[in-house]
Amino acid sequence: MSSSQQHNSGPDSDGPDVPEPSHAERAKTLVYLQSTGSLSTLSRKQPGWPFGSVMPYGLDDEGQPVFLISTMAMHTQNLLGDPRASLLVTPPESRSDPLGAARVTLMGTATKVPKEEAVAVRERYLARHANASYWVDFQDFGFFRMALTEIYFVGGFGSMGWVMPDDYAGAAVDPLADEASNLIREFNTEQADTLLLLARVFGNAEAQQATVTALDRLGFHLRLTTPGRMQGGRVAFANPVRNASEVRAGLAGLAVQANAGLQALHSL
Repeated sequence: MSSSQQHNSGPDSDGPDVPEPSHAERAKTLVYLQSTGSLSTLSRKQPGWPFGSVMPYGLDDEGQPVFLISTMAMHTQNLLGDPRASLLVTPPESRSDPLGAARVTLMGTATKVPKEEAVAVRERYLARHANASYWVDFQDFGFFRMALTEIYFVGGFGSMGWVMPDDYAGAAVDPLADEASNLIREFNTEQADTLLLLARVFGNAEAQQATVTALDRLGFHLRLTTPGRMQGGRVAFANPVRNASEVRAGLAGLAVQANAGLQALHSL
């Protein structure tokens, strides 16, 4: 199988088809942006029970997680007994909005990286975890890679789906990945009036506040606060954007449309 199974529900389910990255792209981008997850292995001491560990990870060229772990660690002993494992990856905003934030669970088998691949894996891992250079060469440490068999992505309320490993491997990290968090902060602080204008004109909503919660090359998600309720939706850029300058120009273009009373593609 090579197709992802996506499910979206909520206020925008019956609305227009607003373009957005696939779950495979969003999962790939989330895993790229983070560097630590929650690893679950199968307990050797208590057979059948999951055992959770905080786990820094690197990535191979297909986006599969790589771990640098010690043979003395319980999770390593668990993997040597049964290589099946999962890695939960969440963004920083999950601390304040755990159910509204995106998250992805990677499932697969984690086995030791072959010696002939260790040099390349080591280089990629240390690029993400420079401090690991102090113990990477300890005799009891070694690299394990998780060969993915299933991926489950949740994009927030009502957006979720299984992603096939081939789709994940072939997906590209969003071009705004490294800039998105700063741009979201900029929009929510410096462009609050513009966001409120878009919410009121495009969404025909009595919005009191509008904040961007996610941003990608195709558009952004807005969370609207209205009297008595909170709702969300997506607004598409007129054209895909590739960098911060194009994002700002895209928002300015949407503001021009809103001020002229013209609609944009949205699901508010």
